[in-house]
Amino acid sequence: MPGQPRRADEAALRKILKGLSCRDYEACVDRVAETFGLTASSLSRRFKRASARKLAELQERDLSAYDLAGPFLDGKTFGDDVMLIALGITLSGEKVVLGFVQTATENASVCAAFLRGLVERGLKHEEGLLVVMDGAKGLRKAVAQVLGKQAAVQRCHWHKRENVLGYLATGLQPVFKRKIQAAYEKPTCAAAKAALARVRAELAEVNASAAASLDEGLEETLTLHRLGLFKELGRSFKTTNCIENLNALIGQRTAKVDCWRNADQKHRWLATALLDIEPRLRKVCGYRALPRLRAALQAASNGSLQNVA
Repeated sequence: MPGQPRRADEAALRKILKGLSCRDYEACVDRVAETFGLTASSLSRRFKRASARKLAELQERDLSAYDLAGPFLDGKTFGDDVMLIALGITLSGEKVVLGFVQTATENASVCAAFLRGLVERGLKHEEGLLVVMDGAKGLRKAVAQVLGKQAAVQRCHWHKRENVLGYLATGLQPVFKRKIQAAYEKPTCAAAKAALARVRAELAEVNASAAASLDEGLEETLTLHRLGLFKELGRSFKTTNCIENLNALIGQRTAKVDCWRNADQKHRWLATALLDIEPRLRKVCGYRALPRLRAALQAASNGSLQNVA
């Protein structure tokens, strides 16, 4: 039958992907090969063919089919490399993998080329996107270059807090952790900024570098507040947790591979893991407010985000 070899490849792929609770890839292949009545090398070839098709499927995905509220952007470490992954959130709250790029660091030129590739594949940004990311300067520069004023950036509260705490003595960290968290949880932009200003004044008394760290990119940590949607969407969009959770699920499927031999292997495994995980992802909390986010982003791109109440 014409489709039988492909179905056999897919079955081998699923077996290996699910079977990596054992010590390493080689041991898993040997064990799974026995159940298929194959040699380990034959099973590896099947997995390679099937995973190559998964990679092509992800790389060629038409993004114009998705009406996106915005992407989460974050890196996942594979050996000595970082794979920058884009996870889109549709206007109805579903999570969809947009793509990834291999890079040693999240530098501006690589990130910009990656984002341009997404746009060329149909990523729509004219109606506004909320881009959730950490404080990587190269990635932020790339977002500005490619997506322009249609992209409002929400900087991750967790990364900001941890960056600030990293400057403080161990004994001071729990105190300021609570104060920073409490400030960000204020329901309005004015209240949050006032609370953060008080925290900043206290930080300046004990560590000027910590105060400067809080200042850096502070306005973009308050984007949801300025858009008037922190109460509805803060749980899902105030941090990069959505994509951090995705990265953890990727790790469950790839961490036991004890030797990354080349880039092709990394790309095939990552694409396979992403497409296996994607149908299992739940909608974001507060998704019913996403049409309001779209309207607020459109208003912001027509004027100035800083002027949005």
